[in-house]
Amino acid sequence: MPASASPKVLIVAAEASSCLYAQRLLEHWRTHEVPVEAFGIGNQAMADLGFECLARAEDLAVVGVMEVFSHWSEIKKAFYDLVEAVEVRKPHVVLLMDYPGFNLRLAKKLKSLDVPVVYYISPQVWAWKQGRVKLIQQVIQKMLVVFPFEVDFYKKFGMEVEFVGHPLLDELKPDYFDSAARRMHRSRYGIHEGDIVLALMPGSRNSELKHHLRTQLETARSLLQRFPNLKPVLFVAPNFSIEQIQAWLGELDFSLIVIKDEPFKMIDLADVVLCASGTATLMVGLLEKPMVIMYKMNAVTAFLAKRFVRSTKYFGLINLVLDRLVVPEVFQEQAESENLVKLLSEMIGSESLRREIQMNLRPARECLGSAGATEKVARALACYWEGANA
Repeated sequence: MPASASPKVLIVAAEASSCLYAQRLLEHWRTHEVPVEAFGIGNQAMADLGFECLARAEDLAVVGVMEVFSHWSEIKKAFYDLVEAVEVRKPHVVLLMDYPGFNLRLAKKLKSLDVPVVYYISPQVWAWKQGRVKLIQQVIQKMLVVFPFEVDFYKKFGMEVEFVGHPLLDELKPDYFDSAARRMHRSRYGIHEGDIVLALMPGSRNSELKHHLRTQLETARSLLQRFPNLKPVLFVAPNFSIEQIQAWLGELDFSLIVIKDEPFKMIDLADVVLCASGTATLMVGLLEKPMVIMYKMNAVTAFLAKRFVRSTKYFGLINLVLDRLVVPEVFQEQAESENLVKLLSEMIGSESLRREIQMNLRPARECLGSAGATEKVARALACYWEGANA
């Protein structure tokens, strides 16, 4: 393809998980020498691959009514910067990832600019706000979905939809299921035979740290008093630095290992996980780690969530994928230290229970399709510029 015909793609990846999937897409294009001019919203890892960040994911990843209001100026500026970029640069295709409140408004605005819009990592409209499907029908040309059940959902509304499999499957490595490799990995962090690693995963947004971190630390402190062989480890999300997390931690009166690495590499260290709801629960589940899922938020947002989320039995993605309550999930008032200690104590104190949960998590890989999601997404997007250059 001549340089003058280089494809242009606007990508909006404002969540930590979306940034990872977008990063893999950029890497795919680089490996296959596809000279894509990619710009939009992303993180530093994407920028390192040549992505032009018009806004930073770290500044926009907020959840909840009050949190959105407090970041409104940054969100509004990013929105209109993207609209202007589309008007001036006329990309071959726009790729939206998750982040529905922002992305669906953007897609509606872009409708008049006659640019095709593809959605990868669907909004969870099947769980709440199903009224949004009508808007999706009007402004999205194609849905690239990662859960099998989403195909029938969108086909029911007459939409063009393709199941690409879940991109997390591409992240799995044989070492994660090799006991010898795992022992060696754990030894590098001073984790010995007989130690039980409790992993704390408070989330990848500032609002999640605000609502989860203290509770998770209190839980770890209480569990240490019951289980002297427990090793609490805090996993740092990709969009935070260790220094930022240490500032949140302050002075602690118990030993805590703080690690930042690739998410699956960190999760591989764990025996039991206390995990904020989100994509992280899929990562933990794919590595077959027993976990308790928690989520807390601003009281106003929690009230609205309880009122509108009615159509699913579970909020933990891993339970949703498996269509059964394999691991406990607790929300808002139930997600306090006393209750979390009780749930985690059962897992920590019973090796047989941990093994049972591991076996029940095993089918998750099969439920999520096959590896190769990034390649399928790249192929779907290429149709838009190959057709234009034909």
